[in-house]
Amino acid sequence: MPRPGTEATTTTTSGCEADCGVPAMKATLMMMSCRSRSRSGRAHWMLLLFCLLLPFPSHGPRAVEAFPGGYGINYGRIANNIPSPDKVVQLLRASKIRNVKIYDSDHSVLDAFKGSGLNLVIAIPNELVKDFAANESRSIDWLNENVQPYLPQTRIVGITVGNEVLGGQDTSLAEPLVQAVKNVYNGLKKFHLQDKIELFTPHSEAVFATSYPPSACVFKEDVMVYMKPLLDFFQQIGSPFYVNAYPFLAYISDPEHIDINYALFKPNPGIVDPNTSLHYDNMFDAQIDAAYAALQAAGYRDMEVRVAETGWASSGDQTEAGASVENARTYNFNLRKRLFLRKGTPLKPKRPVKAYIFALFNENSKPGPSSERHYGLFNADGRIAYDIGYEGLLPSSAPSYFLSLRENV
Repeated sequence: MPRPGTEATTTTTSGCEADCGVPAMKATLMMMSCRSRSRSGRAHWMLLLFCLLLPFPSHGPRAVEAFPGGYGINYGRIANNIPSPDKVVQLLRASKIRNVKIYDSDHSVLDAFKGSGLNLVIAIPNELVKDFAANESRSIDWLNENVQPYLPQTRIVGITVGNEVLGGQDTSLAEPLVQAVKNVYNGLKKFHLQDKIELFTPHSEAVFATSYPPSACVFKEDVMVYMKPLLDFFQQIGSPFYVNAYPFLAYISDPEHIDINYALFKPNPGIVDPNTSLHYDNMFDAQIDAAYAALQAAGYRDMEVRVAETGWASSGDQTEAGASVENARTYNFNLRKRLFLRKGTPLKPKRPVKAYIFALFNENSKPGPSSERHYGLFNADGRIAYDIGYEGLLPSSAPSYFLSLRENV
């Protein structure tokens, strides 16, 4: 993520700054030495060595690259019939999915990921947020137990603190969230891991007051009270803004007025944002740019938006319009193709979108509507739920619809 830095304007043509890469003040101090280079080869080499030893100007904290490429998967485990973690690693490697996010820090998963080469984001769940906010020592103990012993064999590249806390049902978690994040970061600093592990918290669409058109999106006033100090801190440490973006949920909330083709990345007229004149041919991009607009309106113009969850249910209740195998396959295939193109959005065309798909498996023990148990790309036995180009742990009877990533669905 680009961050503002301090740039000095050079007023000298001595050539020293070009050689050394130092600000103008240091160049001025050494101007006489630079001009004497032709008189002494020895002086020239000593000068170059001195230049290399000088500190370079700071441009803010270095962002941790926890998400190489653009495609990842959420590995949820609220089920009693899914494969063991070692089998899951086998499945992920066979599918060439290298970015994985889980919702806890289960040691059986951390052990299974040792030596796999897969990038893993682990989580501090909502029920621990208050405890972590009240006790910095709690975060240090947690890191000692769940992170430090596994590095570097297990590639832990990120930690989420809470999930969908702001705008969520438990409003008592909103105030302690930012302190919990700060305490975890301070713990990472004690272990010298702050430049190796990214820290973030995913948000739902409930943090926004409006999201249509995308350019009009702003944070809710009651959320902004807690969002601002959180964003201030994330901007300070270089963390992206993560949002859970579900065109499926938007569609089932208003199927009469939302074109399902717009939600599924299929050909459609799209929409034009009247404020920016930008054209959107899919809802996913519009949801991301809505988050960018909210950040810009709040004063965080350079913060990157990434997607912590997105997916489409392959089955649901009668009231959940559009929940079908065919729609889930279409959405996830077209999304995968879109992410592999490494392109940006209409508002941020040069910033490739990164997203974690929800989810790896159908989870039979999840509460809520039927759709909650049918987001998986794979069935519980490791077979593919539908064909978007992956191979399961076992042969599947699912119809083969797979097309080249260059083709349209």
